[in-house]
Amino acid sequence: MSNVAGITEHMEVVGADGVHIGTVDKVEGDRIKLTKKDSGEGSHKGHHHYISTGLVAEVEGDKVRLSANADVAVSFEEEKDRQGV
Repeated sequence: MSNVAGITEHMEVVGADGVHIGTVDKVEGDRIKLTKKDSGEGSHKGHHHYISTGLVAEVEGDKVRLSANADVAVSFEEEKDRQGV
């Protein structure tokens, strides 16, 4: 795994296949918090989603590339919709 400390706000998160998953809001512990604008549709809209830093394969330039393809990575997303976030 690459240097997770190099992950910063507004970096693009992509799957191993290069497909856009989201945009980094910030890193919280061992999770990457994605911006609300990349929150999906329907009941998922307007909630922050999180990706485990354990899925990070590399951080290069302004992109965080995951070790899983986008369709698999989003199945591991966690949703946070309590506590006013």
